Amino acid sequence: MSRIGKLPITIPSGVSVDVSGQVVTVSGKLGKQNLALAPEVSAAVAEGRITLTPRSQSKRARAMWGTARANLNNVMHGVTQGFTRNLEINGVGYRAQLEGKNLNLQLGFSQDIKYPIPEGIGIKIGEKQTTIQITGHDRQRVGQVAAEIRAFRGPEPYKGKGIKYDNEKILRKEGKKK
Repeated sequence: MSRIGKLPITIPSGVSVDVSGQVVTVSGKLGKQNLALAPEVSAAVAEGRITLTPRSQSKRARAMWGTARANLNNVMHGVTQGFTRNLEINGVGYRAQLEGKNLNLQLGFSQDIKYPIPEGIGIKIGEKQTTIQITGHDRQRVGQVAAEIRAFRGPEPYKGKGIKYDNEKILRKEGKKK
C-alpha cells in the first residue's frame, strides 16, 4: 500500500478542481494546469479534498498511485504558490541581462547567448547581474529552463567558473603542483 498515495490532497481556498475522466484540471491565482492521470489510477473530489485510488492491485497501479498523487500535489502547489529556482553565475565578466523576451548571457564566449524565455516562465536578474531567479507554476518547466540555462556553461571543478544552482556544491580539484 502506498504511503504517499493514500494521503488526500486538500484543496486550498481560491482553487477550483475539475475531474473529467483521466484529466484533472486545476486553476488558481497563478494559472491553470491540466494533469493526465495514468489509466491505472482514478481521482475523486469530495468535501474539499482530492483522493486518488488505484483501479487494481497490480505493481504498476500501486507505483502510479503514489506518482500521480505527488504530481497532483505539485500542480496544486504550483497554481497557489508557484515554484522558484535560483542560479548563480561565477566568473570574471560573466553576467546576465534581460532584453525584452530574451535572456542575454555573457559567459566568456566570443558571442553572447540569447535564450528566448518560454511562456509561463518569469525570470528576474539580481542587482549584480550574477543571479538568475526562475519562477513559474509548472515545476517541470521551471526545472527544465534552469537546466537549459545551466547547460550553456556548467561549473568547472578547478576555479568554479560557470552557472550553478544556488544550493549546489562544486567539488573542487587541486591544480597542478610545481
